[in-house]
Amino acid sequence: MPSSSSKLSILQRLRYEARLVLVAIQFLTRLPIPSFSHYDPQWLHQSSRYFPAVGLLVGVLCAGVFWLTSLLFTPLVAAVMSTAFGIKLTGAFHEDGLADSCDGLGGGLTRERTLEIMKDSRLGTYGVLGLVSALLLKISLLAAMPVSVAIVALIIGHTASRLFCISLLTLLPYGGEIEHAKAKPMAQQLTPLQGLYSSGWLILAIILVTLIFPNRMQQIGVVQWLLALVLALVATDYMRRLLHRRLDGYTGDGLGATQQLSEIAIYVGLAASLPLI
Repeated sequence: MPSSSSKLSILQRLRYEARLVLVAIQFLTRLPIPSFSHYDPQWLHQSSRYFPAVGLLVGVLCAGVFWLTSLLFTPLVAAVMSTAFGIKLTGAFHEDGLADSCDGLGGGLTRERTLEIMKDSRLGTYGVLGLVSALLLKISLLAAMPVSVAIVALIIGHTASRLFCISLLTLLPYGGEIEHAKAKPMAQQLTPLQGLYSSGWLILAIILVTLIFPNRMQQIGVVQWLLALVLALVATDYMRRLLHRRLDGYTGDGLGATQQLSEIAIYVGLAASLPLI
């Protein structure tokens, strides 16, 4: 029988993990979160293992908006409204990273110049084109899917893309200037064990979607799931190699770009017209 001290230790650990979940939600979304009486900057780094959990939350909410609006409008309108809702919900957090990455990696010839452009709050031609292209791709791909498939795609896409995003934290060192980092605690690598822990949230998302939407899951063939996974891995590895070559590591903007590209890659795979197995 566990002692009272061990019970207290477990309870304290659960409270600590719950606090990290709230920190992750606060960092990645604009949802109202209770303020902390004492805040430790290291909580932000430790909360990164819950980023896929926040992705699951965002995906469920966006899927709900897509389903509700699809009852009244065309799939295209539903895709636009769910995408706009997701941007509002996250404060365009990842989209901003994508735009800054496009500007920096597209216009910078040296590492120093690339980082300087990324820090500039102004949006350049590369950033505008990259952001518009990403939004058009997401909206058109979601609109091309059956409504039931789009709902599943949103939930899995938001969860998996944030997992692929933080995988770079285990594979690369921080490549920016730490003193100028917007979130200094994030300028640290994750251990492989922390990365493995994060993958559990994707497994949970797949289980939940399978239990709640069994018929919708059957509409997506094995080939499409494999294609979505392979494309997301290719997109993530592309960003890993690009950031390693150009910046010697990841940056916050690079992580945002990775999330956006891997999310789009998942939609491409699930929207593809392939034989269902």
